[in-house]
Amino acid sequence: MEDGAVDEVFKALADPSRRLLLDSLNAHNGQTLAQLCAGLRLTRQAVSKHLAVLAAANLVTTRRRGREKLHYLNAEPINAISDRWIHHYDHRRVHALADLKTALESATVSNEFVYTTYIRTTPEQLWRALTEPAFTRRYWGVSFDTDWRPGSELVWHEKNWTGKDPEQKVLESDPYRRLSYTWHTFTPEFAAAMDLDPEQVPAWAREPRSRVTFELEPQGESVKLTVVHGNFAPGSGLLTAISGGWPHILANLKTLLETGDTLPGGPGAK
Repeated sequence: MEDGAVDEVFKALADPSRRLLLDSLNAHNGQTLAQLCAGLRLTRQAVSKHLAVLAAANLVTTRRRGREKLHYLNAEPINAISDRWIHHYDHRRVHALADLKTALESATVSNEFVYTTYIRTTPEQLWRALTEPAFTRRYWGVSFDTDWRPGSELVWHEKNWTGKDPEQKVLESDPYRRLSYTWHTFTPEFAAAMDLDPEQVPAWAREPRSRVTFELEPQGESVKLTVVHGNFAPGSGLLTAISGGWPHILANLKTLLETGDTLPGGPGAK
């Protein structure tokens, strides 16, 4: 994370009104401007200005749903600062930052997880990283058997487990711009291979099948990557689980593409 970007994050967090906006999104992610204004004693104009500062620091990201513009709390900048500072300096001195990181990662909306990061790469290289086993195994520890055509089956490989199901399929595939597919099926074999609670995984299996979408937008020498994992039922236990996993996967992806290596302790780490 560049020093200028770090400065933007700390500048954004310095204002108490902006921290209140983040608190509001942490309590209920995916709010409209009107909803955010209703919960704070601030004018619509003031809230809009504060949101612009938070968006510039990538602490808030937005998505359109019909005519509504929804605002989401984004954990990526705090994760980046955490990777740079928390793991290298006195933990007691950055305890508040660690708490904020945890709060940001725990923010969820009723049926989707949204996360935005900027990666110094090209759309073509990022697309390869999202689809080719040589990349996905390194930063994620998974690989996929598919031709990446809409409607094609997606066979999932992770550790010594293989997930194959006709409902695991590619939904959208627009090279270098947008990729979407359904999530894998949860089975007893998956629980055993991942050393997960055998009583928890069946509960995930009973939930509606979720789907993940990757949106790629060129931004100068970088690519803005927005990940939307949705179609969860309200109160989803799986949403809580994936919300904790995606930030590390995406930080690993960013690090791999920008440095040629992965984060310490993760898939592909040396």
